[in-house]
Amino acid sequence: MRIECPLCGDRDRREFYYQGAAVMLARPGPDAPSEAWDGYLHLRDNPAGVTQELWQHEAGCGSWLVVARDTRTHEISKVELAADVKRAMGAAS
Repeated sequence: MRIECPLCGDRDRREFYYQGAAVMLARPGPDAPSEAWDGYLHLRDNPAGVTQELWQHEAGCGSWLVVARDTRTHEISKVELAADVKRAMGAAS
């Protein structure tokens, strides 16, 4: 599998560290109720299809990326810097 790093270009997936679902970007605030933290820490979907995932270009530039990947085929349809996605989430709120 190849991942197109926005900063470094096309790279082998072995250069990257997989963190998990990109829902990690939607961290609850410090004053959020315990139910919000429970869901954030413990509840995960396991969809068959396109998911948003966090990957770090560990053996490259070190950037955190949000990768849209189909879990059935491993086809990657989009790669964005996680900082840009997080910033857009804040602007949408």
